[in-house]
Amino acid sequence: VVVVVVARDRNMLTTHARASAATLSDHATRIARPLATTTTTTTRPRAALVPRASRDSTLFALDFDGVVCDSVGESSLSAWKHGVELWPDVFDTSHAAREKPRVLEELRAVRPVVETGYENTTLARALLERLDGYSVDEILADWDNMSGGLMSKWSLDRATMVEAFGRIRDEWIQTDFDGWLAPNALYPGVAEAVLAAQARSDSAVKIVTTKQARFATAIMAKMGGITIAEEDMFSTTVSGIPKTEVLKTLGVDGSNPRKIFVEDKLSTLEKVCKADGLDDWELFLVDWGYNTATERARAAANPRIEVIGVDAFIALLRSG
Repeated sequence: VVVVVVARDRNMLTTHARASAATLSDHATRIARPLATTTTTTTRPRAALVPRASRDSTLFALDFDGVVCDSVGESSLSAWKHGVELWPDVFDTSHAAREKPRVLEELRAVRPVVETGYENTTLARALLERLDGYSVDEILADWDNMSGGLMSKWSLDRATMVEAFGRIRDEWIQTDFDGWLAPNALYPGVAEAVLAAQARSDSAVKIVTTKQARFATAIMAKMGGITIAEEDMFSTTVSGIPKTEVLKTLGVDGSNPRKIFVEDKLSTLEKVCKADGLDDWELFLVDWGYNTATERARAAANPRIEVIGVDAFIALLRSG
């Protein structure tokens, strides 16, 4: 069994997400829900599911943020620090200090739309300034079309934003590692499941994520005692290689393993469904992490995707 955690850049570490114990607001119910209260919600058998007995091994490809780790607290605080550096006249003010708790709460609410860390910075400014057309609901509905507009509005360059956001995190880690680590958390039971899969003789675990690999690696090691070899960590942020292309490179050594991809982002799974050459991947959407009830319902209607809760996830990694 191979467990793959997908990351966007091999130099980036994905951060471990902290399970939130707070009562969720109407908006917050749309995003990361603690695994401790998650029930198993396997919707139905997926089409063309490969029988376990027909394979000698299993390859697990796991997303990181939203599946293994609840990182929204850390990513939101890093975005605020980035905002202070980028726009001190906007973020380093008494008004911004008063608005900060509201903005951080709203960043948690819009987390389902974020694919790359730096997007939190542009979202933070839009929410701080209460830009017309950028309410939480509007962002959740149409962020893909909104994001480019903000980049143009503020004359921002993607590569520069990616580099700066990573540097902000690096500086925080260097000056206050425990402070950087604290807002992250591994979802309950997930680390143990990953370790169990790694211990199996018939499985392999890989991480496929949009987070910079060095951050994900540090979180998994420090908070979960999980070691992911460099060749098993795939980070797509800097490389720019889509997860669909990463999946095409896995399990093609002739061993013909059962292939399982676990995500919390429905749009990523839908891209896999449309991509050529990925029909042999079994696709699972977790019912925690950064997705909405509407997205989970849409996934349940897709014959290629199975919605699972934490109990089913743990069982899958232990013996699937």
